[in-house]
Amino acid sequence: MRELKIDSAKVKQRLLRFIRNQTKGAGLNRVLVGLSGGLDSSLVLYLCCEALGEENVFALILPYKTTPAESINSAKLIARRYQVRTRFIDITPQVDAYFKNFPGADKVRRGNKMARERMSILYDRSKELGALVAGTSNKTELLLGYGTIYGDIACAFNPLGGLYKTQVRQLAHDAGLPGRIIRKTPSAGLWPGQSDEKELGLTYARVDRLLHYLVDKKFSDKKLLGLGFKKSFLQKVKRRIAGNAFKRRTPPIAKI
Repeated sequence: MRELKIDSAKVKQRLLRFIRNQTKGAGLNRVLVGLSGGLDSSLVLYLCCEALGEENVFALILPYKTTPAESINSAKLIARRYQVRTRFIDITPQVDAYFKNFPGADKVRRGNKMARERMSILYDRSKELGALVAGTSNKTELLLGYGTIYGDIACAFNPLGGLYKTQVRQLAHDAGLPGRIIRKTPSAGLWPGQSDEKELGLTYARVDRLLHYLVDKKFSDKKLLGLGFKKSFLQKVKRRIAGNAFKRRTPPIAKI
């Protein structure tokens, strides 16, 4: 899509400076990435290696028992490709131990617990390693609230938060990430058959174009409808943005 095309070389350099500034500002030079085998975490790992050197980047692979083998293999592929030190930790025992007390919990609750369990482990290991936790959420996910608060949304800094999913894919392609990673169906792997677009009920290509005009260009509803967007689609997206605004801000503190 022409509207979302980026200058990958310039964006990459800005992100490398951002990563270096964030780590330097914290008095550290190491980062830790939760590596799922998906596009976003793979690109973040690559950028951190480019910015700081692979010797200063660590990866955790944190599967649950239902995590597809393909995702685990993709994560291992990326870790080997960029030669980062990696630790594999199965989160099944602690997640299942908790839900023994709540056997009727639905898949969303279970998925949220998995995301928070992973982030808890990442922060524990970050203390041991003296590393900052790098975030992997993109702009599309953050605007639509497609993430778990204090789970995958939590991080010390986020390199991809200003890029829509389609732009993340372009940057990954131009950076030379493996095609199997770029073409992989976006999925958090929270339950069998789960995919981002199926759960959201929309495609990234379609919603990114709308978000570009709605959020970046601040087009009115009239202008958006004039571009061919259906009213029902526009309303659905606006409801998601408004309903998940709390995930994008720090908890309010009462002023005394």
